Amino acid sequence: MYRQDLLEGQTIIVTGGGSGLGKSMATRYAELGANVVIASRNIEKIEAAAEEMRAATNGNVFGVQVDVRSHEACEAMVAKAVEKYGAVHGLLNNAAGNFLCPSEDLSVGGYEAVVGIVMTGSFNATQTVGRQMIAQGEGGSILSILTTYVYTGSAFVLPSAMAKAGVLAMTKSLAVEWGSAYGIRCNAIAPGPFPTEGAWTRLLPDQSMEDEMKKRIPMKRFGEHQELANLAVFLMSREAGYVNGECVVIDGGEWLQGAGEMNRFVEYDRENIKQMLTAMRPKKS
Repeated sequence: MYRQDLLEGQTIIVTGGGSGLGKSMATRYAELGANVVIASRNIEKIEAAAEEMRAATNGNVFGVQVDVRSHEACEAMVAKAVEKYGAVHGLLNNAAGNFLCPSEDLSVGGYEAVVGIVMTGSFNATQTVGRQMIAQGEGGSILSILTTYVYTGSAFVLPSAMAKAGVLAMTKSLAVEWGSAYGIRCNAIAPGPFPTEGAWTRLLPDQSMEDEMKKRIPMKRFGEHQELANLAVFLMSREAGYVNGECVVIDGGEWLQGAGEMNRFVEYDRENIKQMLTAMRPKKS
């Protein structure tokens, strides 16, 4: 799909890059020639992931320990990336946290944990990387991983819904402010269901929930990591140089199916629904 040197010469920081979707996207960046800095709180995990990615891609991958909730830690992350590779050209805000909880039972600590990682962490990483890009004077690309419920909200994940909506507002705000002044593009991706080893088992603990979720997706399947990674490559690359301030949904049509009032009819057998709709038409007088 892409030429092998598409990202050559670019240094991209990926927060939450040691596992799951972050690791898949970071690996794809490395495959296409980027210098990749993957960052996470667990230093053993991030170093092991970096070693694995270097072996798989024969690329330049560097692991850095960071807690994105700390502005100072994000400053240190950027400094290490610059020391290692000379500059920073891209940032993928992927670090996140989430759990299911009735909102009336939500603790202050639980709320702060999610919002701290998702919204404050994305701000910290974005501002520290943005300042480096501004100093370099060459523009850049900042991409944030959101979710489709930034548009609708969602029950039982209130802190995540609030925090992700805040990151979308940051993305659109900076797309204008930094795009105009510094040539820094800011975009986002809203993925639907993409199975991962960690978050997936916490949010969908049994097979029946997975089967029910597939019914709500027009494509009748979950996303594959490579599909998301390829979209993340395009939006990060200079080939998307005129895309700015956008949030691209990749969910097989899931949120649209849930939004349309009459979309529930797709769950019926096609011939049966045709007969039912024909019977509902007014009789000609």
